[in-house]
Amino acid sequence: MGIAQIEIERRDRVTHGDYVAKLDKTDSMAKLSWTDRGGVRHAEHTFVPPEARGKGVAEELVKALVADARQQGFKIAPDCSYVERYFDRHKDLADLRA
Repeated sequence: MGIAQIEIERRDRVTHGDYVAKLDKTDSMAKLSWTDRGGVRHAEHTFVPPEARGKGVAEELVKALVADARQQGFKIAPDCSYVERYFDRHKDLADLRA
């Protein structure tokens, strides 16, 4: 059973940023961090608190990054193991992979 609605907040600091999901009924947050290097966003770390794992939160963070890549025209370097596995499972995203 997944979380009903996951709201993603984008924190863009030009050279780096985060995609953050506030988790329902808790003060915990999940986060995907990235750094821009030469127009490529390096997805460096994905973290989901233990109590929220297995509910699709990390996937929603990656989907937000992918949506922004499509809209803004940047490539993604999946340095984080979760993001790398996501790209490996979704071959249709090959054009976004740096």
